[in-house]
Amino acid sequence: MPRDTDPITDSVWMRPVRARRGRPQLSREEIVTAAVELLDAEGLDGLSMRRLGATIGAGATSLYFYVANKDELLELAIDEIMGEVVGPDAAEVGWRVAAGSYARGMRSMILRHPWAIGIFGVKPNIGPNAMRVSDGTIGVLTAAGFTGQEISWASSLLMSHAIGTAVTGAATRTMTAETGQNANYMIDKMEPYIQRIAADHPNLSAWWLENKDVDLEKSQEDGFDFGLERLLDGLEAWLARRSTHTQRSISAEHQDLPDTP
Repeated sequence: MPRDTDPITDSVWMRPVRARRGRPQLSREEIVTAAVELLDAEGLDGLSMRRLGATIGAGATSLYFYVANKDELLELAIDEIMGEVVGPDAAEVGWRVAAGSYARGMRSMILRHPWAIGIFGVKPNIGPNAMRVSDGTIGVLTAAGFTGQEISWASSLLMSHAIGTAVTGAATRTMTAETGQNANYMIDKMEPYIQRIAADHPNLSAWWLENKDVDLEKSQEDGFDFGLERLLDGLEAWLARRSTHTQRSISAEHQDLPDTP
């Protein structure tokens, strides 16, 4: 059956903060800070109102005065870490540098807080910090010359690249943390298998053997930078082509105008 409400209507950001009578023992900011710390340490599965209450020395019941449930807490937590994403003014550094800074900031933030991967697209991300990032990104892309839905499409390209590469990076870090082994050491253990399948997959095996000694984490960082620059190259080239097309259209219209007597 369909839900009676929707995630946006239910969002904690769609209603004012509840005022507390008397002297509060806690603040919502303290609760959110503690929740982010718990999420960083334990991940999404480690967060519960009871566990959080024990962490900050408060009963789970008292936490419900400040946040209605775990879903609201996660909305607050995701906006808290969105505050780490910053970007410069495009007028000062140019739109490419500014847009790249927002993308790099998003990726770095996710790598610091990998639990965020499970929330993007699932919980509303419409808090004040998220709105600030969106406003800044729109400003940068507007300064570049994008308009209308082009701004949304260009932003989606950049942020999808940031999130996608962060997922890979976070997975590598999780693997090394859980096994206690260097990522490259674990990859080296695949060599006998790669050698065994070399006849059936010659391109793959040749490439793998040639690149197996590359530092994996540095390669992921370099890969993000490579992809980001190519995306910016493509966006910049598209803007240039559109500008050329517009100028030609204007020139053609002028040529078709009748001479004024």
